[in-house]
Amino acid sequence: MKQLGKENDMKKRAMGKSGLEVSALGFGCMGLSYGHGPAIEKQQAIAMIRTAVERGVTFFDTAESYGPFTNEELVGEALAPHRDGVVIATKFGFDIAPDGQRRSGSIAGQSISSRLLKRHSNASRQMLSISSTSTASIQTCRSRMSRAR
Repeated sequence: MKQLGKENDMKKRAMGKSGLEVSALGFGCMGLSYGHGPAIEKQQAIAMIRTAVERGVTFFDTAESYGPFTNEELVGEALAPHRDGVVIATKFGFDIAPDGQRRSGSIAGQSISSRLLKRHSNASRQMLSISSTSTASIQTCRSRMSRAR
């Protein structure tokens, strides 16, 4: 992963108690394809994400509901050359039909089974073009959802 000179070194932060370390500055990717006006051109968005990596950003945030699905695909493509040097946070569990139409609910109020979490996690991993998901991240999500009830 290409890094800029010492004068641009990014500070790092520990994420929780897992030992995972990310850049102090993260990149929220929602606005690239959803939510803040029209989506920007795909190659421009990819260039913007890759420039952030070159400047030391290692933490990127997306969600299956942004687009829906298109933001995860964009982030996955943009970060493919840097996969081992970045952390991608995504949110899943929204009630989205296979055709992309948002339905009125989410899985948040439902009884969360490991199978349901795995299904949503696998779908996000596929969109992001990644082969594994941190079990600690899924467990954290599951614990928070349990406490919310």
